[in-house]
Amino acid sequence: MKKLLEISLGVVTSVGGFLEVGSMATAAQAGAAFRFQLIWPVLLGTICIIFLVEMAGRFAAVSHHTIADGIRERFGFNAFLWPLLATLLVNFLVMAAEIGGVAIALELATGIGFQWWALPVAFLAWLFLWKGTFGFIEKGVAILGLVTLCFVVGAVMLKPDWGQVAAGAVPTLPDHDAANYWFMAVSILGASISPYLFMFYSSGAIEDEWDKSYLGANRAIAGLGMSFGGTIAIGVLIVAALVLAAHGIEQVDDYHQLPLMLIPIFGFWGFVLFVASLGIACFGATLEIGLQQAYLVAQGFGWTWGENLKPRDDPGFSTVYTISLFLAAIPIALGLDPLKLTIFSMALTAASLPLTVVPFLFLLNDERYVGEHRNGTIANAAVIFIIALGFVLAIVTIPLQIFGGT
Repeated sequence: MKKLLEISLGVVTSVGGFLEVGSMATAAQAGAAFRFQLIWPVLLGTICIIFLVEMAGRFAAVSHHTIADGIRERFGFNAFLWPLLATLLVNFLVMAAEIGGVAIALELATGIGFQWWALPVAFLAWLFLWKGTFGFIEKGVAILGLVTLCFVVGAVMLKPDWGQVAAGAVPTLPDHDAANYWFMAVSILGASISPYLFMFYSSGAIEDEWDKSYLGANRAIAGLGMSFGGTIAIGVLIVAALVLAAHGIEQVDDYHQLPLMLIPIFGFWGFVLFVASLGIACFGATLEIGLQQAYLVAQGFGWTWGENLKPRDDPGFSTVYTISLFLAAIPIALGLDPLKLTIFSMALTAASLPLTVVPFLFLLNDERYVGEHRNGTIANAAVIFIIALGFVLAIVTIPLQIFGGT
């Protein structure tokens, strides 16, 4: 019964971690611009994150190491420094986008410009981390993220042509705006395979004191939780394809366009549901990324760490998330467009994946850490293929977006 409860809470928590500003924004833009054509990268990214999350939990439960700790120990600090710096930079951009998502939700709710909300959101997130426990952050806040199921309900209520939806699961060449199509594909992959998600998961497994008895629960949480999150992301895409396109919106360039997705379905409550979904999902992700920044630095330098410890017992750890949160709020407070930052940071995430995933795969094949629980050929091949695809697409499409190519 205890393991069943762990699985249930883990699945709910995984949904909260999977669906955040990147997944919502990229899915909405993809649906508006290309209708159902870009369902395939959501599925591909979901498959990859299932593999990576399962590996992260397995590695932590068997080796009693986090991913960051394992990479530093296995390859040395100098080799660990590059993935550390890359991940900190990408996490910083994503955290700024998440704070921007919460700020936009508050602007929609109050009419007060999003810039004014950035620092208060960062302060509230800091207060949660300073006073809260890991269980509260992981499960308490994430459970509220179930409000995002409204997108799945909305997609079903709109009665799409499920044949066309299924066709979107197969990669096809775009019939217009090829540069934007591939850039959106890589942004979706980056949103689905954010390094902070599986690295946070491994730290959480250590915080929760997992051992080999949790391997079955870990597989269930990874498979069901990530699939559940991917389903919600597809729901966002379907709703955007059927509602935004019907209103002549083929390019989402402003967050203020997005509440329109749910209003035709649920009326005024559609607006409320969208604001709640955006605010809660982004705030939960802000907390997780803030913790992950602290986990990375503390584990990399061998400091005492743990959200369940009092700040006075792990001062370096708590200092890192404090500084990270307030620095990430500054670009939003200065008026940087949260939507543009979100899409770009998701593409950059895909480009940076090899730096963290490749050394992680070495760890998962090292008997000194995982013994008989090392990776199989299929798992290694699947992850390498998807990461290589995302990296190649990112390298090709990011310069086109920056320099305005088509």
